[in-house]
Amino acid sequence: MHLIKDELDFGPWLDAAAGSSVGAGPMPRRENQDNFLLIDAGGHAVCLSQQAPFHCQVPGWPAGHVRAAVLDGMGGHGHGREAAEAAVQGLLAIPACCDTASLSAQLDHLHERLQAAFTADMPARPPGTTLTLLEIPPGQAPLLYHVGDSRLYEISDGAAAVLTVDHVPATAYAMRGALDEAQWRARVHGEHHPQISQAFILGNAFGASLHLDKPLLALDAGNLPPFLARLGDRRVLQLRPGAHYLLLSDGFWACEDPYAATARWPALCAGRTAAQAVAALLGEFLASPPKGLSSDNLTVLALRFLPHHSRPAAPQRPA
Repeated sequence: MHLIKDELDFGPWLDAAAGSSVGAGPMPRRENQDNFLLIDAGGHAVCLSQQAPFHCQVPGWPAGHVRAAVLDGMGGHGHGREAAEAAVQGLLAIPACCDTASLSAQLDHLHERLQAAFTADMPARPPGTTLTLLEIPPGQAPLLYHVGDSRLYEISDGAAAVLTVDHVPATAYAMRGALDEAQWRARVHGEHHPQISQAFILGNAFGASLHLDKPLLALDAGNLPPFLARLGDRRVLQLRPGAHYLLLSDGFWACEDPYAATARWPALCAGRTAAQAVAALLGEFLASPPKGLSSDNLTVLALRFLPHHSRPAAPQRPA
């Protein structure tokens, strides 16, 4: 298990930490195909390379800007770890973005470039990875970019609220009107299924044929059902002061009763720093795995923001 907590400096307005583990269960995975990326306010970055923490300095990174991402490589399609590592290396090369349009354009281009590279080596079917990313310009609200079935949660007032939509077959059916809200929530949050309908590098299967298409499809109010319309994949987040924000891979709810698993998180985060919350979430899960666990890798990033009024003003750029 790797915990990243003291090596990075996010400034006085943000507390963040990361942790990753090969996982638990009756037959633990031999390889950790998850990955993560944290770039702190000084451009110091940490991720996983060959399943071990790798540190580097991002040249030209603007002071105060932060990037945080969780990735879950799709080992079922082969080379899942390599796909997640390649995506992380691509994220290290993408310049800091201050709006959702720029962020989306950069990441969509990275998806296309990596897809072409992997397809050249594996023409039958390239691998894929989830990508749930927060881009945090200094003095601004975080920007979200989301692909796959990793998730972003807000932990506040004793509850865990999910802020992303899983890119899975049940969501595709809900987009066609075949599932209502109760049915969708029962299938996506009340159960766990390994199927996925969209992944970074791999592409999407949200079309009418449900066959894989190369581009990514952003889910938003224009194509999501009304009960999910506010949870678009690429948007500015509205923060709740004092809340914990967790980016997690799906190993945390790959069990018989996902609701019971996620219900444990508020107590584990309450009154804790980001590093303490990460240690508590991973430690408790590994010590007492949920019932009916399907063995999978585990990765969590925790972030806590100070109230807006206590944040420093964004630095002024030269005219």
